[in-house]
Amino acid sequence: MNSVLITGCNRGLGLGLVKAFMRLPEPPQHLFTTCRNVEQATELTELAKQHPNIHILQIDLKNYDGYEQLVEQISATTKDAGLNLLFNNAGISPKSVRLGATKLQDLQHTLETNTVAPIMLAKACLPLLKKAALANEQQCMGVKRAAIINMSSILGSIEANVEGAMYAYRASKAALNAATKSMSIDLREQKIMCVSLHPGWVRTDMGGNNAPLDVPTSTTQIVDTVCKMGASHNGGFYQYDGKQLPW
Repeated sequence: MNSVLITGCNRGLGLGLVKAFMRLPEPPQHLFTTCRNVEQATELTELAKQHPNIHILQIDLKNYDGYEQLVEQISATTKDAGLNLLFNNAGISPKSVRLGATKLQDLQHTLETNTVAPIMLAKACLPLLKKAALANEQQCMGVKRAAIINMSSILGSIEANVEGAMYAYRASKAALNAATKSMSIDLREQKIMCVSLHPGWVRTDMGGNNAPLDVPTSTTQIVDTVCKMGASHNGGFYQYDGKQLPW
């Protein structure tokens, strides 16, 4: 694929995805990465120094007015090739989980970061994605043509919820799943693939130290899975190894 945009790349899964894409036999020609503060993204900065195809774009994804400039920066680099893959990875999980401890601010902040921002960024990147779909019209539906991957979670599954709690996080990811499904229908005519993906329970600042998966294991399988997806996966909910999950 020619170009990939991954959000939230300063650490955790985002940084792991950057490394996983770079380990491909043919890495993306342009790998656009976002972070809120470049100064704090030391490892990402070092990677970008070693690999000229990695571009770091500083943006707070809740600053929607900054999306136009972000798209312009990508467009100036990719020209008529557009953007093959938007990977909405950035997300948060608040500490308050039980109903009695749930805070209004946590709900609002989590829904905006995990649901509103990915939808608005997908909207902003749509001209780039459509351009890529047109430039690669000989390709079947998938990341070599044009695709949106939304990083969801099994905790966003309503059917699989048997433990309750985690109101802000569960609600935000369930809403993101609903948005992914709508995107898959709305963009089907252009053959732009849209998929919700669960990365597994991963040892990150968000996942905690008890998680069974490490970042390289999860992200390597995610990239492998995403690269194999096609029309049959459009509008679906899958985990890192390709297993389909219940809504």
